Amino acid sequence: MIEKLLSLPRTVWLLGLVSLFNDSTSELVYPLVPLFLASVLMAGPKALGLIEGIAEATASLLKLFSGVVMDRRGHAKGWVAGGYGLAALSRPLFYLASSWPMVLVLRFADRVGKGLRTSPRDALLAGAVSDDRRGLAFGLHRAMDNAGAVIGPLLAAWLLARGVAIKDVFLWAIVPGMMTVALALAIKEPPTVPMAERRPFSWRMAGFPPAYKRYLLVLALFTLGNSSNMFLLLRAKELGLADYQVPLLWALTSAVAMLLSTPLSALSDRLGRTRLILVGWAVYGLFYLAMGLNGFHTLLLWPLFAFYGLFLAATEGSEKALVADLAPKNMLGTAYGWFNLTTGVMLLPASLLFGLIYQQAGAPSAFAFSAACALIAAVLLPLWALRGSRSVSS
Repeated sequence: MIEKLLSLPRTVWLLGLVSLFNDSTSELVYPLVPLFLASVLMAGPKALGLIEGIAEATASLLKLFSGVVMDRRGHAKGWVAGGYGLAALSRPLFYLASSWPMVLVLRFADRVGKGLRTSPRDALLAGAVSDDRRGLAFGLHRAMDNAGAVIGPLLAAWLLARGVAIKDVFLWAIVPGMMTVALALAIKEPPTVPMAERRPFSWRMAGFPPAYKRYLLVLALFTLGNSSNMFLLLRAKELGLADYQVPLLWALTSAVAMLLSTPLSALSDRLGRTRLILVGWAVYGLFYLAMGLNGFHTLLLWPLFAFYGLFLAATEGSEKALVADLAPKNMLGTAYGWFNLTTGVMLLPASLLFGLIYQQAGAPSAFAFSAACALIAAVLLPLWALRGSRSVSS
């Protein structure tokens, strides 16, 4: 495994480092947003659902746009560096937020940055390695991304434990944000990048195989039950977890994902993507069923969130590697654009619906709904979406 990792191209490692610094910045801010909204701005679950849903869904349109343009022009670096730069600029500005609409604007700017960079970055990563190392490359990238997601919450928890105000913690996002942009600018694109034919853009996804389209439909169903992770942190606080422990809890999840992402994604190169995705979706369903229960001791949250890290490790790299397995090689940017659009746009109804159910019917009903979506999607993926494809049989 170590030898295979060291043999990965410089582009893969550099993109991993960019994600490490970016996520250390993002996850310094991300776990504190629900606490900031609830304890400082006095906003409830519906406001959180609106903020996350609008920010993610709108940014997803840019993921498709940037992927299509990247395919046509053959260049990804500008989109990658610009997207990371916008996100790095927006996060320290949470310090100035005085109302939830301003939080919405800043989260929107952060997600627009993500929309600009994600599809070109994924296409650049997929094109940097051969087919039989694709899972390994995406797994390493997710592992380094999750390493940043450990560093950020740990720093946030340390600052909160020392009595630093939540608003002041946001200012600590400046330095790692600057490192992210510097590393992104250091990326060197290959001399030639596969370009799609100059065909008109098709909302009917002309040129993509049926299995890829069905995969996106099942992914949309899963994502309908996959609302913002901020609801998990809100639920943890509701169950009695202390404020300073909330980022620690998320750091645990990210640590498990960091340790397991590379070996599990690499395993998908040999056992097939679908098996890993099914395991992950089943873990997700069980986790959400457990989170909907009332009355258990807060100590149980720690193994539960570690269990959730297994879901992230099994699916994040495998789902993206499966896109490259199913899509034409000269349309990878567009393929990742559609993938990211599907998962992002569905976050709007997912977050709004989850927040509404949470507030009107209670946490058990909201978490049960999400679990049902995941388990139904897990049944449909092999039996319908990928029926007869190599991704199921291998």
